[in-house]
Amino acid sequence: MNERGEPAPERTSTSGRDALPEEQQKILASTIRFQWVSIVVLVVSIVAVAIVAGSSQAMKVAWLEDSMSLLPPIAFLVAARRIRKPSSREFPYGHHRSIGVAHVVAAASLLAMGAFLVIDSTITLVKVERPPVGLIVLFGHGIWAGWLMIGVMVVTSIPPVFIGRRKMKLAESLHDKVLYADADMNKANWTSALATIIGVLGIGVGLWWADSIAAIVVSISILHDGVKNMRASIGGLTDGRARTFDGKEPHPLTEKVEEVARSTAWVADAVGRVRDEGHVFHVEMFVVPVEGAVVTGQHCEDLRTALSEVEWKIHDVVIAPVAEIPAEQAFRAD
Repeated sequence: MNERGEPAPERTSTSGRDALPEEQQKILASTIRFQWVSIVVLVVSIVAVAIVAGSSQAMKVAWLEDSMSLLPPIAFLVAARRIRKPSSREFPYGHHRSIGVAHVVAAASLLAMGAFLVIDSTITLVKVERPPVGLIVLFGHGIWAGWLMIGVMVVTSIPPVFIGRRKMKLAESLHDKVLYADADMNKANWTSALATIIGVLGIGVGLWWADSIAAIVVSISILHDGVKNMRASIGGLTDGRARTFDGKEPHPLTEKVEEVARSTAWVADAVGRVRDEGHVFHVEMFVVPVEGAVVTGQHCEDLRTALSEVEWKIHDVVIAPVAEIPAEQAFRAD
């Protein structure tokens, strides 16, 4: 029975993927299938670019960028498998933070590869290395190899844009930052392809340096993705403020759960500490009871249930009755 004499709602212990409601579980299953499709598309693009790359520095960097684009979807699939495991004595919070770990792995790889390619492309430019792009025989006709490079870049740059848009919607539905990083890279693929095309055309008109410049531009794009995702992933793993799936602003759920707690009859004040665990949030709510109130376990359980029902992302809730809000938690959402 709760404080109003009503039967307390039954709560089911959930963990792993079961922490997600049915709709999100279906979206996750759909996303996993879609990620496999995107990996196949990327592999085809990687093979096609490798076949026509020749000695072009810009094409080499484009090939490496496509190869690095495999990391986020692979990291996502590994993390999605990992979060199936339920919580245990060894992992009391479950394995939802596998999403955050996958984010760090993908970001670190992008950062390292971006830095390497910027240096490598700059050295090529300084050494005045002139990439030879000659003629090839195709169906009995001699054509400039650059046209094949450009054609492949145009064709392979189109699918990732649509794939990225689809992933972006899925990332928002799941609150998945790895998927968001993956989608962001896919959507920006056309800019790298355009830079590569310009570099190859530069070789064709005698501007040998255009190839290295294009390679540097693409490398900087990879490096930027790495820095941005590394900052976001480290912020999440070090218990930074819970933020929206794209990391652009504080997540509104922090304020919502605090408002629900403060609106409770026996609560005078409340401040929440919300931790982003991946797809779901862990909430520690510090509550100051009204003067004279006798706080029982049922009071805390009712409030815990109320906070859990604010939104599906609120998965794990701890209620901490205190005489006053601890100094280190005495803050309000901006």
